[in-house]
Amino acid sequence: MTISASPFWAKHVHADRRPLLLARGRMMAAWRRGFEARGFTEVETAVLQVSPGNEAHISGFSTELAGPAGARKTLYLHSSPEFACKKLLAAGEARIFSFARVFRNGERGPLHHPEFTMLEWYRAGEDYETLIADCCFVLARAAEAAGSGMLRFRDGEADAFAEPERLSVGEAFARYAGIDLLATLGGDAPDREALRIRAEKAGMAMSGDDSWSDIFSKVLVARIEPRLGFGRPTALMDYPVCEAALARVCARDPRVAERFELYACGVELANAFGELTDAVEQRRRFVVEMDERERIYGERYPIDDDFLSALAHMPPACGIALGVDRLAMLATGASRVEQVMWTPVVAADEA
Repeated sequence: MTISASPFWAKHVHADRRPLLLARGRMMAAWRRGFEARGFTEVETAVLQVSPGNEAHISGFSTELAGPAGARKTLYLHSSPEFACKKLLAAGEARIFSFARVFRNGERGPLHHPEFTMLEWYRAGEDYETLIADCCFVLARAAEAAGSGMLRFRDGEADAFAEPERLSVGEAFARYAGIDLLATLGGDAPDREALRIRAEKAGMAMSGDDSWSDIFSKVLVARIEPRLGFGRPTALMDYPVCEAALARVCARDPRVAERFELYACGVELANAFGELTDAVEQRRRFVVEMDERERIYGERYPIDDDFLSALAHMPPACGIALGVDRLAMLATGASRVEQVMWTPVVAADEA
């Protein structure tokens, strides 16, 4: 499909996009039926929150809440319904899912949009690897709704019905970058210098002020992600603890956390956790993330104390966030997420 300079509401543009949009609708209907058949309850969460989230590299939109007596308070459009969903788990819900409109500022491109739809679901009292089976169901229903068995992006393909490859982050760094990542972990903090040396030996250019996380991200984006999810989806598992702020530590290896990301055709589709329920540790991690955000971007976001209070009452659980627009794009063969959005947000240079 070609990209038109005309607005999305131009009749010829809409006619070109409409089959993709209808396929997206069929996907969402099939997912709803499937989750309800599995004993899940659909929930809706408030968009306005005390914090947009506390990840260093996710930027939020702020607004102002005016009270009837004139008091004013800064609130944010959420970047995920995660905090609110976990409060519902603390309230006693056991299996929930949500189609949430979410907001991330400064993100625009073939795979990014400032407003998009997130499908999140949570299972109380269940192991996070059960989410991989859920992902198989979600991918298969998407392909069926689009009338194709394959997920496609650019020149890549992945069988939507195939069992995902399970690959640890450590294995991926060794296989695709020749880096022993786990050797740089351990102790009180990851060894930035050890990772820098290994990355430069692998041919990666580093800056003098790059942190361990900066180097990790550069290698992941340049060498790992473009190789994942071809032929069949990939579940990239066992992230370093410092790269999984909301996940609990793996019992078998304290250097890594219960986190996986789902990839197809080199595109990240979902992010899953065995959820951290230690409120004290969660606060500490949020502070670390906000310190990093302040170092890089010169700002930080509030911490939602109500979320941390609820976390202390939350049962063991697993949860996952999946980008509806990205999966719809891959299932229909679209080249940009905007092609599967009914009304894309106007671009900054067009506003």
